[in-house]
Amino acid sequence: MQTWLRRKDIDQVTVHEEGRRLVPTLSWPHLIALGIGAIVGTGIYTLIGVGANLAGPAVLLSFLVAGVVCACAALAYAEMATMMPAAGSAYTYSYIVLGETIAWVVGWSLILEYSLVVSAVAVGWSGSVMEFLNGLGIHIPQALAAGPHAGGIINLPAVLITFAVAGMLIVGTKESATLNAVLVVIKVVALGVFVAIALPHYTPDNLHPFMPFGFAKSMDADGVERGVMAASAIIFFAFYGFDAISTAAEETKNPGRDLSIGIIGSMVGCTLIYMIVALAAVGALSYTVFSQSPAPLALIMRELGQGTAAKIVAGAAVVALPTVLLAFFYGQSRIFFVMSRDGLLPRGLSKVNPRTGTPVAITAFTAVLVAALAGVARLDEIAALANAGTLAAFTAVAVCLLVLRKRDPARKRVFRTPLAWIVGPIAILGCLYLFWSLPQRTQLWFLVWNVIGVAAYLVYGRRSSLLARGQEA
Repeated sequence: MQTWLRRKDIDQVTVHEEGRRLVPTLSWPHLIALGIGAIVGTGIYTLIGVGANLAGPAVLLSFLVAGVVCACAALAYAEMATMMPAAGSAYTYSYIVLGETIAWVVGWSLILEYSLVVSAVAVGWSGSVMEFLNGLGIHIPQALAAGPHAGGIINLPAVLITFAVAGMLIVGTKESATLNAVLVVIKVVALGVFVAIALPHYTPDNLHPFMPFGFAKSMDADGVERGVMAASAIIFFAFYGFDAISTAAEETKNPGRDLSIGIIGSMVGCTLIYMIVALAAVGALSYTVFSQSPAPLALIMRELGQGTAAKIVAGAAVVALPTVLLAFFYGQSRIFFVMSRDGLLPRGLSKVNPRTGTPVAITAFTAVLVAALAGVARLDEIAALANAGTLAAFTAVAVCLLVLRKRDPARKRVFRTPLAWIVGPIAILGCLYLFWSLPQRTQLWFLVWNVIGVAAYLVYGRRSSLLARGQEA
């Protein structure tokens, strides 16, 4: 049992061999922009329609529930990240606190999360591009604009944007983060334009009936699982992204201060943005009109007779959604990188380019994997399965918070989660309830993914890890 639960030394978490050490170049403004860039994106630009289809106007409650659970998880992340300022996020915390086997499951779940999120955002971006180009009278052949599920052959725009973002990350982390910050400003301004135009059209009648499908998840006559919690379990996809900040811990100049500012600042700011935009959307137009649209905000603008504003919103989505791609692609490559550095994946992937300071091999490998998925996948199914991986990771981080509070209460904590024994259980129970609220098929696929993962660990990781060889990374 000791070999299954072997743990890394928390005091060695920032010690890495030459050639496999990431370069600290980021400060807290970069981190907040990375967080907002990750969080404010596909969720509000596209998934608000999916959520409204499942919950009706009560999608407002769905955003609130998901936001509360994520806020508790974010507080746990802030304490863990400042205590263990190394790349790897929930995987690294689990390796140090809960042991190698659980860390593998968490890391495997994070690979699922990040791969699917990047794919989903690429697909969502492609939809926004099509909407924007159609508004300009430019039409891309369906065969090259959608996957086989939508009557096409390949979603070429989704593939191209994936490789473009990968190229940015290979060039350099700081350069990518600076460009990301500029694009985040564009995105927030566009949402401000939407709210300023939509709110004056607010009509209370559009919020009735407020909760047409009830609160708990239930199956309707068409076999679709609806309700506030069913929507919340999907919309949850729109809130996470702050965990991508924790993967940047090793590349942060002052992690003790900047990580907590970045994680909590981006989470609070994004929750406010989401609630205001969601209220403006469901108040300005009946949810039945925009719930099936791949670009609901632009559709609402057009329905309100604001064609120019619709083009601005759609254009901003085209320009700014890659910030979400960049943040999650960054997180994915760093999870792969750290698992490789620890020996759980082939060690050759964790080499850092001495000129750019970035892990080129793992970034290129991630690009091929994600682009292949984005070319043929469906947005709603990707989002649901990505949520399953994230919920597993969030649960693990909250458990790590409580275990370390009990096991090592005297250890210095630069940031202390307030009311940890309330916040931690809320995060754990909230994540479990959201997982239960996911579609049953998603839960089954998540189980299958982790069965494959455990098999991979038994065949390769358990014997190849540095700890198995009596070393530290």
